Amino acid sequence: MPAAGDVTPPEPALGPSDPALGPELEERLRRALDGEVRFDHYTRQLFSRDASMYAITPLGVAFPRTADDVQAAVQVAGELGVPIVPRGAGTSLAGQTVGAGLVLDLSRHLDSILEVDPEARTALVEPGVVQEHLNRAAAPHGLMFGPDTSTSDRATIGGMIGNNSAGSGSLRHGMTIDHVRGLDVVLSDAGRAHFAPLDEPERLRRASSSTLDGLIHRQLPLLVAEYEQAIRESTPEFWRRACGYRLERLLDPAARFDLARFVVGSEGTLAIVTRALVDLVPRPAHTVIAVGHFTSVAHAVAATEDALACDPAAVELLDRTILDLSRRRIEYAALGSLLSGDPGALLFVTFSGADRAQLSGSLDRLTSLWRAHQHGYHTLTARTPREQRALLTVRKAGLGLLMAASEGSRRPLAFVEDTAVDPAHLADYTRRFQAVLDRHGLTAGFYGHCSVGCLHIRPFVDLAEPAQVATMREVAEEIRDLVTEYGGVNSSEHGDGLARSEFNPLVFGADLYEAMRRAKQLFDPRGLLNPGKIVDAPPMTEHLRDASLPPAVPVRTRLDFEVVGGMRGAADRCMNIGQCRKSGTGAMCPSYMATHEEEHCTRGRANALVAALSEPDPRRALGDERLHEILDLCLMCKACKSECPLGIDMAALKAETLSHHHDLHGTPFRSRLFGAIRLLQRIGSATAPLSNLPGRSRPLRRLLERWPGITSARPLPTFVRENLVRWYRRHASAPGRPSSAPTGELTFLADSFTTYTEPSIGQAAIELLEHSGWHVRLVHQGCCGRSSLSKGLLDDARRTSARLSEALAASGAPDSPITGCEPSCLMTLRDEHLSLHPGSARARAVAGRVRQLEELLGEAIDNGRLRLRDTAWPTGRRLLYQGHCHQKAEVGTAATLALLRRIPGVEVVELDAGCCGMAGSFGFETEHYALSMEVGADRLLPAVRAEPAETLIVASGVSCRQQIQHGTGRRAWHPVELIRAVAEPG
Repeated sequence: MPAAGDVTPPEPALGPSDPALGPELEERLRRALDGEVRFDHYTRQLFSRDASMYAITPLGVAFPRTADDVQAAVQVAGELGVPIVPRGAGTSLAGQTVGAGLVLDLSRHLDSILEVDPEARTALVEPGVVQEHLNRAAAPHGLMFGPDTSTSDRATIGGMIGNNSAGSGSLRHGMTIDHVRGLDVVLSDAGRAHFAPLDEPERLRRASSSTLDGLIHRQLPLLVAEYEQAIRESTPEFWRRACGYRLERLLDPAARFDLARFVVGSEGTLAIVTRALVDLVPRPAHTVIAVGHFTSVAHAVAATEDALACDPAAVELLDRTILDLSRRRIEYAALGSLLSGDPGALLFVTFSGADRAQLSGSLDRLTSLWRAHQHGYHTLTARTPREQRALLTVRKAGLGLLMAASEGSRRPLAFVEDTAVDPAHLADYTRRFQAVLDRHGLTAGFYGHCSVGCLHIRPFVDLAEPAQVATMREVAEEIRDLVTEYGGVNSSEHGDGLARSEFNPLVFGADLYEAMRRAKQLFDPRGLLNPGKIVDAPPMTEHLRDASLPPAVPVRTRLDFEVVGGMRGAADRCMNIGQCRKSGTGAMCPSYMATHEEEHCTRGRANALVAALSEPDPRRALGDERLHEILDLCLMCKACKSECPLGIDMAALKAETLSHHHDLHGTPFRSRLFGAIRLLQRIGSATAPLSNLPGRSRPLRRLLERWPGITSARPLPTFVRENLVRWYRRHASAPGRPSSAPTGELTFLADSFTTYTEPSIGQAAIELLEHSGWHVRLVHQGCCGRSSLSKGLLDDARRTSARLSEALAASGAPDSPITGCEPSCLMTLRDEHLSLHPGSARARAVAGRVRQLEELLGEAIDNGRLRLRDTAWPTGRRLLYQGHCHQKAEVGTAATLALLRRIPGVEVVELDAGCCGMAGSFGFETEHYALSMEVGADRLLPAVRAEPAETLIVASGVSCRQQIQHGTGRRAWHPVELIRAVAEPG
């Protein structure tokens, strides 16, 4: 075909990953940008991956603060011929946000919601705004952003525009392309432009300019006219499409010329968005859900037609693979109690609207249809938000739960997971899809959006095996042809990226694909904007992350990492889905919530560790100061162990890394000091009240601040001379102590904290247990090692924990409980002791005996051994409860909440406030104090301050109570203190 006007072929980019360009590029960017510029080895590795199966190391990363910064970065990179990769949250599943050249992290600073206009139902936002943050801002006006992705707690609006994202509600609200009104962009020549619908006179005015913007407005209509036949005949008819360029959107001569929507889904290959005007939609007043139980995926898919006949908002599928995985996780355990039998698949059918009665009628109609047509064996209905909470939590976690089934480099991969066909063909299509997998000997998890014909099917593949790479390609080609046969699309919401762009010539045909290439050349003549995506792509089997890693050099570790590949394997479990980048809910990751820096989330730290452990000398790399800087702000709260779908235990990885850092550089005095906290506490208690004087002396506090670095801004704990051990010795021989123990014998752990600074809590616990019929033995020989672990003093932790474990094993019968009142110490017996002493039968036996104090007291109340009064001062009050991070990570807070709710007349509210920010010694350290308070100020401290004086603040952990007292002036009670206050005298 003849060329369209003055469109010229692209000039080749100059050395897109040539390391020689790095120093000059870095220097010029530092001069030109207000935002940060980082070209160090670790930052480059952190941004070499997204949530896909690909990895490409960039030259460097810039963090623009303004649109001017974006423009300056494009100008500098263009002058040097360096490609640019725009990036939001880095949650792309097809490799859109990795590439050689310069990565622009648009999520770090460009995250302002500039305006919400409730009358126009629009929002003006910067590209780094997180979808859920926009929804919170729009909620007071009864509005929301229509495309509701499962990653809404971290996905950015800019990323959604680049990807043309959709979600479970796309049946009602369509895709991102349907909600974009206007875009401010930076073009490939560093020019600025505003894209919005234009009438013909305005387009002609723009076309008269000699700029690149003028060229685009002049030549793109000619290009569309030239390829009109190919566009009409070869564009897939199925509406839910996130692949290729949307040239068909420019076909209608009567419609306004709209480049804003044309660049949606272009994956940063045509322009870089710096501001967006987006539509908002009414937030549904009510939602009800039906959950059909089916014996197989095929039976669930077959029931979709009846569901669609009832006009639902969404129809979602989860298969047994994901359901089984959810049952293993604390945060999803509630779903198991709701299900009937052992379903092979669930179908979630959602109805939403303003009329609750009408929605209930839709539920009833659906259940009747399924019953009449013999679809499924049970239907669960959830009509209130409380009933729906557990259902929605698991439904949105499908990707993460599936990823958790990874074993080493055998992972469920995203390469055929985004196809879609008309729902009328979905049952047959799914059957044939399964046949392809069976023929190649692959298993897969099935979940997704039946209402729009999109199933996310992720086969398990090991890309470290060349034969498996070949199999992956064969399957991708077969599924590409299969979806084409059904008139569907190869990508319906996750985009082309590196996984699917190679197939676009066959998907769209030669002429339409050439039109797309010409459109790319028009917008980006030199091919500098995210090259290799959508057009002119490399083979899908290039740049695979697992294949690119060198063999791991064995590293001898002090902790036991029971993962294939040892310590590197433990870090490399991270699949970068970015759940650790969420904010406003949960505990993971507190330092990221405060800093919004990639290196301060679990994903960033895991990728940094993978980089270090892939070095020829990983032991020396673990002592690297830049790596130490990346890990430094990890509070070791262990939230990632439960909230990360892959269960990345960054607390253990940091402890191990610190131990290697100490091996190379020596152990700092302050680490030794805090690691010996039990000895310090014992000395402080023995010398009280004199030991409390330094904490009140301003000169001494200033001295401690300078060396060893203990902040003077935070009060030190107050030592109590009459500690728990001394009290127990007298109590054990007191004449009034119960002589019989009908419930049995029990061992109580005297932890290193409350024992010496808050002994009244331990006293209350022991008295309550004795009233409940237990004979209590107090064990105080040694420390659990918690403090040493937090400082990387693993040899010390092993020695002290072995001594304590020996004492605990010798105390009481083999099946008698071990309990205590400090969650971090008690949970250490269950977790780190097993890693410190792998294969130790004694450590396993002790861990198996651990019971939460709240469980034991709750049982005693239920069986009548412990009675509560309804006239004591805590009764009838509102209780605001903050759970301990380690408690939430290991066992959850259900037992504590249940115990508190047994107090007569109380209202118990659990805070979703994340980590308190103290993290043991972290909040006492001079350089960490400000961040500690910032973490607390995220949700915890404001929530406490907002409560009336009559509300009782309750916290299980000593650190939480200290932070609450310091940050708000409010006392926080341990749960057992309140139970002791309402318990009838024994």
